This record gives sequence, structure tokens and C-alpha cells, in this order.
Amino acid sequence: MMADMDLGLSGQRALVTAGSAGLGFATASALARDGARVVLCSRDEGRASEAAARIAADTGADVRGLAADVAVAADVERLVGEAADAMGGLDVLVNNAGGPPPGSFDALDDAAWERGFHLTLMSVVRAFRHALPHFETAGGGSVLTILSSSVKQPIPNLLISNVYRPGLVGLTKSLAIDYAPKGIRVNGLAPGRIATDRTVQLNAALAERQGTTPEAVMKASLTTIPMGRLGEPDEFGRVAAFLVSPAASYVTGHTMIVDGGSVRAL
Repeated sequence: MMADMDLGLSGQRALVTAGSAGLGFATASALARDGARVVLCSRDEGRASEAAARIAADTGADVRGLAADVAVAADVERLVGEAADAMGGLDVLVNNAGGPPPGSFDALDDAAWERGFHLTLMSVVRAFRHALPHFETAGGGSVLTILSSSVKQPIPNLLISNVYRPGLVGLTKSLAIDYAPKGIRVNGLAPGRIATDRTVQLNAALAERQGTTPEAVMKASLTTIPMGRLGEPDEFGRVAAFLVSPAASYVTGHTMIVDGGSVRAL
């Protein structure tokens, strides 16, 4: 594994939503490795506690797991409050959520759009709203929202993501401008094809739609990535940790893509 650089995160108090697996877990792990105190959440309390214990054992950091569904307004408010109480404040917020279900326009009913709205978009709005007083008390803070390469290039059969995630880019830029005078940085991080369970799920859904196999879908997808491979979760996590850290102190309002070069847009 690549040696970690000192990002200046030691003692920083970080909340990572949906941090029990995938990119959220990788981000929480990277923060903890650099000395941050971390609270992560999952909808399942057991999974949250298990993930926190794994990271704590691996890094020696103070890591706690809480149960919360970020698509539920009351859960987000409670989560931010409990995380700040547990750590004595909040310096870093990483917004993550399970991806909205795949589907084309004719396959998505109002309930799917409503769920995607609360899960993908409003979860970030609410988390920032409740974190803001803690950042103001601390004299500043850093916010990172985990997005998708769909913010630059629509992904077939992921219509809900294609619609709501670009809205988060607008939110990120707007909040960055409005809150920079208070020392609060706001950025986005958009993964391409990363080796997570989500990628396996999407490959299976696309294979079923095309009447082929997940292996064939994977082989075809690799041809679209100039680096010729999937990214590793740890590679994503290290970039996330950098963006929220003091090492990126002059970076705000930016959405970075971690995709091995696959997005062709400028």
C-alpha cells in the first residue's frame, strides 16, 4: 500500500454518512489513518458498529458507528447532533448515500423519484443545514459530497442519478461561494468505475437489460477506461481525505473526478 502523507487531519472531527461500506468506508478509513476522529453511519446499527470497529482496529483512531437513514429528515438531524456531541464538535462533513436505483424513464414511478430526491439531494441539504452551526462554532469546516461521474457524462439506465447529482454540483458551488467568508470549504468528488458492490450491482442490472452477462459488461466497460482497470476504493478514499484536509485549504467550489480518465468531457 502507498505510504500516506500527513494531510494535517490529526484531531479533526469528521462525520461520514453511509460509511459502513464502499466509498464511504474507504473515505472514513483514509480520514482515520491520518488521525481524524470519525463518526460514520449506516441504516443498520450492527453494520455501522462493525465498520467502525474494523477501522479503529486498523488505524488506532477514535471511530464510532451510528444508525441513520440519510433519506429521512429526522434521522439526519439526530445523526449530526449525536456525532457532534460524541466528538465535542464537528470540523468535517462527508456526504455519501447509497446510489439511487437504476432504471430508464418508463421504469421509474413517482415513488422512485421521490425516494431518489430525499436520498440523493435532500440528504446533503439537510446534513449541511444541521452541521452549519457546529462549523460556525469551530470557526470553519470542510464539506465533501460524494457524487458520480454522471455529473459530467450521463450514465445509461441511471436516470435518477443523472438528474439529481448535477443539482448537487450546483449546490456545492453555491454553498462554497456563500460560506467561504466563514472559513467553510465545500467540494464534490465524483467517482467513475470503482471496485465496489455498487459496481457489481450496476453491472448485473445492465447485463439483464442487454441480455448478456455481468462479465461481458465488465469487459466492455474496461475498454472505456484509459487506465484499463477499475479504481480501488482506497485510491478514492485518499483523494477524499485530501480534499477535506488542511492540505487543500485553498480548494473550494470544485468537483473533482476520480475515474481513470474515462470521462471525455472537459
